[in-house]
Amino acid sequence: MSIRYRLCVRAAQLALSGLLLLHAGCASLISNAASGFADHLSAAVTNQNDPETVRDGAPAYMLLLDSLLEGDPGDPALLAAAANLYASYGAVFADDPNRSARLTERARHYAEKALCISYARSCEWNGATYEAYEVTLAHLKHKHGEAVYAYGVAWLAYIRAHSDDWNALARLPHLEALLNRYIEIGDAAKASTVYTYLGILATLRPPALGGEPEKGKQYFERAIELSNGTDLSAKVEYARGYARALRTRIARSVAERGACS
Repeated sequence: MSIRYRLCVRAAQLALSGLLLLHAGCASLISNAASGFADHLSAAVTNQNDPETVRDGAPAYMLLLDSLLEGDPGDPALLAAAANLYASYGAVFADDPNRSARLTERARHYAEKALCISYARSCEWNGATYEAYEVTLAHLKHKHGEAVYAYGVAWLAYIRAHSDDWNALARLPHLEALLNRYIEIGDAAKASTVYTYLGILATLRPPALGGEPEKGKQYFERAIELSNGTDLSAKVEYARGYARALRTRIARSVAERGACS
């Protein structure tokens, strides 16, 4: 084998290695950019004073994330970003219940995959007993926070959109335990939002079906306290959840007194 031939082979190997490294670097940059953009988009959605702009613009980014995941389906950051956006859009902007159910189902799929890749023990959660599930929560760490948050958001949106599904409602205690664990390991800046989610969970069902309005009240008040009263979504959900449950309880009490008189 000539020296020239060996040099050509070596040059080709180096070129191929360079292309692979370049591809990996680009994929990483795209993933980081998409994840960061999703975070900024969430903030923009929250601060946007024209909901129609969000309604019209967000689907394009949802499709963009879908296309990126077609090329890199195992990227937990992209999966988490997609889960957050699909969950938020499905819960807030999808007026058609069937569409909301489809969008939040996709959010749940993305979120479960993101967490399964980031934390292997979560891959068995759907078939585990509550006791076995609870044990695995103790091993979650700060590095899992992004995927845990996406999982919590996606499951909350999914349960809201599938409130007539008792199998979905049965996951409420699991989700509450997970969100409480997130408060311990996750981003402190999201604590107010997470407490709002916990309040929603506690007030999704009426007391007669296992709802806990007083616990929900405590969660909502904690969310408002942490945000110094600036988190309007916490106040809206407080009125929507706790106040509604309170009105229902008062109406039932009045009806019962009337029946006894």
